[in-house]
Amino acid sequence: MSVLVIGGDEIVPIKAVLKNFGCSSIMHWNGRRESVNHKDLPQNIECLVMLTNFLNHNTMRKFRNEAKKKDIPVICTKRSVSCLYCEFMKVFGKECPCK
Repeated sequence: MSVLVIGGDEIVPIKAVLKNFGCSSIMHWNGRRESVNHKDLPQNIECLVMLTNFLNHNTMRKFRNEAKKKDIPVICTKRSVSCLYCEFMKVFGKECPCK
């Protein structure tokens, strides 16, 4: 599965969690600059992860709407591996064991 992560500066722990879920290709846009809003989602991604602590509302709205049009699952989470883990489980139909 290929994943695009938007937000956050350093996502090494997040990449480790995604690799454990079987994600082979992980792209990262930090979202710090306004220019990220002018990009389009890559054609080959199968999941979009947005780290909400580091994104403004316009950026989140733009990419969430674009992913919805392309029928790509969206995971919105804080920059925390445990939050990412639980949200990933919810989106892909499994019960989160931490509850």
